[in-house]
This record gives sequence, C-alpha cells and structure tokens, in this order.
Amino acid sequence: MDYEDILYEVRNATAWITINRAAKMNAFRGRTCDELIDALQRAGYDRAIGAIVLAGAGDKAFCTGGDQSAHEGQYDGRGTIGLPMEELHAAIREVPKPVIARVQGYAIGGGNVLCTICDLTIASERAIFGQVGPKMGSVDPGYGTALLARVVGEKKAREMWYLCRRYSAAEALAMGLVNTVVAHEQLDAEVQRWCDEITEKSPTAIAIAKRSFNMDTAHHSGIAGMGLYALKLYYETEESREGVRALQEKRKPDFRRYAK
Repeated sequence: MDYEDILYEVRNATAWITINRAAKMNAFRGRTCDELIDALQRAGYDRAIGAIVLAGAGDKAFCTGGDQSAHEGQYDGRGTIGLPMEELHAAIREVPKPVIARVQGYAIGGGNVLCTICDLTIASERAIFGQVGPKMGSVDPGYGTALLARVVGEKKAREMWYLCRRYSAAEALAMGLVNTVVAHEQLDAEVQRWCDEITEKSPTAIAIAKRSFNMDTAHHSGIAGMGLYALKLYYETEESREGVRALQEKRKPDFRRYAK
C-alpha cells in the first residue's frame, strides 16, 4: 500500500508508525485507518521488528480521533460506521509485538482510546488526555469505555466519559493511563530507550505474555463489535448530528432538543 496519511520508518528494530495529518490535529479518516492497519500488520509480523511505536506528526497532537469534517451521519471509509475501528483496535491488540503510544500533545477522543489499547504509553510533559464523545454526539463502546475502566478504574473512566474533562500528563500518570512522563525534548529518546530494552528480550516470551494479558479482556472485542452497530444507528439521529453541526458552526450543542 502507498501511504498518504501515515509515515512508516524503522529505527533500531523498532517500527515507527506516525499519523501524518498534523494540520488536522492527526484526526483519522477512513484512509488513515486502512493505512494504520496495513502498517501494523506489516511491522507486527516482520521478524526483524521487536517493537512498534504509534505516534502523531507535529507538536500539537498525538491524535484527536475521527475527522469530523469527514463525518455526516457516517465517516468516509468502510466499516460499520465508515471507519474500520474494530479492525484497527484488533490489530493493535493482536500483533505479537508491544505497541507503544508516543504522546507529545493532545490525545483526545479516539486518540485517547488508542492510548488505552496500546500496550504502553509514554508521554511528554505537554501531553493532554481526555474524552469528547458525549460533547460531539459520539461514544466508543467496548475498548474506549469498558477497557478504559480496567486501565484507570471504573469511577475515573465514568468521570472521563460523562464530564469530558481534560487531564494533564501528570494526572494521566497518576491514574495509570500512561507509564511514564518525560520532558518534551526527551520524548523520542525515552521511547527509543524503552524499545531497545524490549528488543533485547525474548520475542516469543513477549508475544505469549501479550496474548495472555489480552485474553483477560478479549470479550471486549464482542462488546465493541455489537456496540458499533448501535453507534451506526445513533449516528443517523438528529441528536448525534447536532454535535457535528455545533462544531462546524462553533457553538454549544443543544442535544436535549433532539433526545427521544
């Protein structure tokens, strides 16, 4: 596949996969998801690769979720909701290599979900985390909710989704959403240091450990799959569309006007 929305490079047995849509705050569209899936599969089953880094271009954002300019009742690609999210999330979990989220800025919405799913998350001190779904007429059933509760605790996960607040890197570290926080200028070196340590270890042992960790939450895949069908129906309602319209018109949404 010829990549348009992402960059792929290898550094010291580590595959760096970068969402290259800085002008869009690294929001993903249908093509982005397809390219990410292809790159993850390419790196995940390459014997020369020991670890995978998922990153975002520029300094402002790791990823801010789905591109709302490509969302009008459904996104612009394939999959249940126009984005093959179930395939992307499954690829991160199923490749037999650790996937590390490198977070230099905003990890919001679907970007926050990616951090939740990745095996490890390393953040700059400038990183900001949070959910926005209920503010936008959206939600992430399955990994974005149920798995998040496993990672940060149920009360904190509910807070993140119900209130849509933003959290600093230090707060994300305290709640267990990230593994470590470093000075912004040290981020790449720290990520590569972790990858170098991983690639010194037995790849088979790590692959088995990853599979074992994921078995404990494997049922979330079914929850996510079923939830996407409900989400598709929700996206076709005026209540959900109000979120997109409000964003485009730069105003506060009035969801209760359309709630049934």
